Amino acid sequence: MKSNKEAVLQARPKAKNPWMDAWHSLKKNKMACIGGIVLLIFILIAIFADFIAPHAADTQDWMHIMEGPSADFPLGTDSYGRCVFSRIVYGSRISLLVGFVAVAFSAIGGGIIGACAGYFRGTLDNVLMRIMDVLLAIPSILLAIAIVNILGPSLINVMIAVGLSSMPSFARIVRAAVLSIRDSEFIEAAVAIGDNTASIIWHNILPNCLAPIIVQATLGVASAILSAAGLSFLGLGLQPPSPEWGAMLSEGRAYIYIAPWLTICPGVSIVLVVLSLNLFGDGLRDALDPKLKQ
Repeated sequence: MKSNKEAVLQARPKAKNPWMDAWHSLKKNKMACIGGIVLLIFILIAIFADFIAPHAADTQDWMHIMEGPSADFPLGTDSYGRCVFSRIVYGSRISLLVGFVAVAFSAIGGGIIGACAGYFRGTLDNVLMRIMDVLLAIPSILLAIAIVNILGPSLINVMIAVGLSSMPSFARIVRAAVLSIRDSEFIEAAVAIGDNTASIIWHNILPNCLAPIIVQATLGVASAILSAAGLSFLGLGLQPPSPEWGAMLSEGRAYIYIAPWLTICPGVSIVLVVLSLNLFGDGLRDALDPKLKQ
């Protein structure tokens, strides 16, 4: 016969895993699943671009300039005879790379600033948050334009500019999350056993702020891709002949009436990626926020 202790342990309800609950909730959200599938397709296209693209991104064919879609050129060619489909495929690498790297940069920087401001409070909190408020008062695209003008147009500088313009949002989100758990018992226990401040912030506070950070990061990638495309459209991002979607839009606008595929194809690509990220991000927010669960 089983002992009373074993019977009590079996009768005790199992602790719920919030991440598994979020996963099950996310799977029930059809729009989020569609967004995740579309995003996964673009990620796979970016990874296997060398095998998917029928031509090199910069290969010029002067015998097939401004041709419409065909078997050899599925989305037509541009004014230099380059395959638009191949440039769209290779351009997915650039757009997704800029989006993910810029958001990672802003999430790390903003997370550290927000964690320090929320944990220490006082003068440091006021100074850091006032700096973030000043950055928030400037439209993100204007701030990115100013940074790129100072640093110069290049892939690295676009990532830095977009990352810096997105950093205040992460700082405020992390600060709010830290303030809500700063006085919790497990933080007091960590202080009591002698953990240093850096260890408490890294091992105890930031892991409990992951949910809002993940949601903001997912939505932030969409904004970063739009900002990078906008910079390239204005001639401040990646320079030709790079197959960046915003630059392709800028190049194709001169031929919009005679070769509409030059603007439609990169434009649709941007819309699909941004829409998929927004749908997936909204689903993550609903799944990870207990207040929104029914």
